[in-house]
Parts: sequence; structure tokens; C-alpha cells
Amino acid sequence: MIDGSLPRLEFWCDLQCPDCRTALDDVRALREQYGDALSVELRHFPLEKHKHAYAAAEAAEEAFAQGLGWPFVEALLLRTEELGKGGQKVLLDVAREVGVDAEEVDTALIDGRHMLTVDADQAEARAIGVTGTPTYVIGGQRLDGGQSQEGLRERIVAIVEAARAS
Repeated sequence: MIDGSLPRLEFWCDLQCPDCRTALDDVRALREQYGDALSVELRHFPLEKHKHAYAAAEAAEEAFAQGLGWPFVEALLLRTEELGKGGQKVLLDVAREVGVDAEEVDTALIDGRHMLTVDADQAEARAIGVTGTPTYVIGGQRLDGGQSQEGLRERIVAIVEAARAS
């Protein structure tokens, strides 16, 4: 475990985005390196070109409400192509597979209980200049992985280490 207060890492994500699936490896590595000392927060930026991304964000919020958000997100990101073809059925299948109450996910998608959270994330993303996914925000710096993810993990580590040193 790393001592001290580390800056929070915001992971701006579209859960139907293949690049976000790739970025998950970096997020896992950072969580492994810093453990619970590094708070990683999933933030939603569903892109219009991904027709099931908004529903996926709502489903993820329900999974977080049930205490299984990260397992759901990780499992869903591994199935981005399948999500594109199967839509809501895939969301419910993934929920069941990771132990999330799929009936409650289905109800949440119908009643829209998490729409405000997803909408607020989208509005904040636009306000801070997020234009694509994945994007990271840490220590007041925005790192855009939508064009290239090369070197992003190293830049995040440098920011974290600078924060630890100060």
C-alpha cells in the first residue's frame, strides 16, 4: 500500500468504445500499482456513434449502486463488439454474469433513475474539453487517449509521483 494522499484519477469512458477496452489495461495496472491509495472514478461520456453506450452508462451506474460497478464495467468493456450488436440483452447478460441484479438493471433502464448522473457527466465532460474517449483527468490535467494511448500510463504515474513528492 502506498502512503499519502494521491490525486483522484477520473476515467472518462464510453462503455461501447474499443479504445476504452484497451485503456482498461492501463487502469488495472494503475490500480495494481497504487492499490486503494489511488481513487479511480469512472465518468461517463457515451459517444453518439455508439447507440448502446448511453444505456450501458446507466446500467453501470446501477451496478455501482449494487456494489459491483467495476466488475460490471470490466466485463462489459471486454464485450464492446457484442454490445454493439446485442444492445440491452448484453447489458443484462453481463449483469447476471457478475452478480448484479439484472431485473433491477432492466428497471433502471426503464425508469431512467441514473439518467441525471450520466447527463451530468456528459455536461461536465464538455465543460472541461473532453471530446473523445478514453480521457483521463488527474491532478488538474486532462490526458486525451482518444487519438493515442501511447505513454498515457507513464504520464499518469509521473503526475501521481509528483503529487506524492510534494
